[in-house]
Amino acid sequence: MRVLAVIPARGGSKGIPRKNIVPLAGRPLIAYTLDAARQSTAVSDILVTTDDDEIAALCESLGVAVPYRRPDKLGGDAVGMVDTVIHALDWWAALNGGDPDLVVLLQPTSPLRVAADIDGAVRALSDSGKASAISVHRLREHPMESVRVTGDSWAMLERPPAGANRRQDYNAEFQFINGAIYAVTPRFLRERRAFMTEGHETALYTMPALRGLDIDYPEDLDLAEAILGHARLSANIQQQN
Repeated sequence: MRVLAVIPARGGSKGIPRKNIVPLAGRPLIAYTLDAARQSTAVSDILVTTDDDEIAALCESLGVAVPYRRPDKLGGDAVGMVDTVIHALDWWAALNGGDPDLVVLLQPTSPLRVAADIDGAVRALSDSGKASAISVHRLREHPMESVRVTGDSWAMLERPPAGANRRQDYNAEFQFINGAIYAVTPRFLRERRAFMTEGHETALYTMPALRGLDIDYPEDLDLAEAILGHARLSANIQQQN
């Protein structure tokens, strides 16, 4: 099976300037995703999609060739990830005589995701017979203990079942879509213009919450650095599921 890992890394970003190559524990952020993709047994091909020559040169210095450049029209904040990935997929398919069997989207903002997670998501998709799979982790902040605020009023986000007084009594499991991995067939991606749908068409791959950390704000970067610098937590990240 041919599995194409697409790694999107545009040059611009608002919350953290030059986020995709910002240093994390002495290495560029994108290096962690490149490593995970290369170490994955499921991934056969890697395609970095960037509009930035510095990012492309950095990836090549880390051993990943970057022959493709994202067009300017796909470089802004408002451009959806689906359009970005489909454009890269079309370029790759034209070069290779057809689509891969699967596309795996790996965003550099999930640096603690490991190769075993990529393999697990691909396996979850294959074993389920579905057309897409996404990575999730179990919520620690339970929705039945969360509130929705509207002006000066509030309401429970999710109501516990009747008679439930403790968290152990809640009979629903809640997962968080962490964005670390999206695996999808090219046909599903093009026809649905989506990486997932609610219900029975998308499989879930559950991974440890630490490995699902998404770098969106500067404090997320600090947290990731603290985890990598902590002997026990860093070792936990590398453990298999």
